[in-house]
Amino acid sequence: MSTMQTPPVVSKKEWEAAYEALLVKEKAHTRARDALATERRRMPWMAVDKSYQFDGPNGKISFADLFEGRRQLIVYRAFYEPGVFGWPEHACRGCSMVADQVAHVAHLNARDTTLVFASRAPQSDIARLKASMGWQDIPWFTITDDFDTDFGVNEWHGTNVFFRDNDGRIYRTYYINNRGDEQMGNTWNYLDITPLGRQELWEDSPQGYPQTPTYKWWNWHDSYVEGAAPDKKWVEISDAGEKAFRNQDP
Repeated sequence: MSTMQTPPVVSKKEWEAAYEALLVKEKAHTRARDALATERRRMPWMAVDKSYQFDGPNGKISFADLFEGRRQLIVYRAFYEPGVFGWPEHACRGCSMVADQVAHVAHLNARDTTLVFASRAPQSDIARLKASMGWQDIPWFTITDDFDTDFGVNEWHGTNVFFRDNDGRIYRTYYINNRGDEQMGNTWNYLDITPLGRQELWEDSPQGYPQTPTYKWWNWHDSYVEGAAPDKKWVEISDAGEKAFRNQDP
């Protein structure tokens, strides 16, 4: 076994200098990521004219039903079905790792966004898997038709994003797969691939897009109340935090 070639050990002053130099690149990376999200919000949309049907815990539902009344829908195609290694006790190892990382979906719901997983396994198996793995909060449906084939996730995992307008029309707005799925699970990363984004005032979004003051919509996952004004104490705390962050960021 070869010796591990570790970085040099330096003084506090030298370490801080190296950190500050790298921080410049870190901030540039953050701004580049924000710029990509800005472009996503201006991506053209593709109309979804075909009807799809899924099996859910309470029976058959339509594609529109997956939105649960919200405007945005994120669908992760998880491989759990006959033929997948680990079946029927486990889903695909990679898809299972994605499920393990999913943040509480209430935060997405608060931004008019629904996240669901979809597989070809029967609902009885999905219910058992969710219970055994601790994934009870993730809505998980059974694909019954060509949905996975039509949206490029029949042979590999992938995340599709859809938008439903006030007239009920559905559009495909974005898609990631392969290493793009590695970053998913975090609330912010999910919102950054949606057409409406995080919906905060600092974002560069097209005219008329919904936006609210930065941080103010954040809440405990069991305390979101639709239409409620932000807690006054939280407004005070978040204002101070935002001011401090802005002062530090050249």
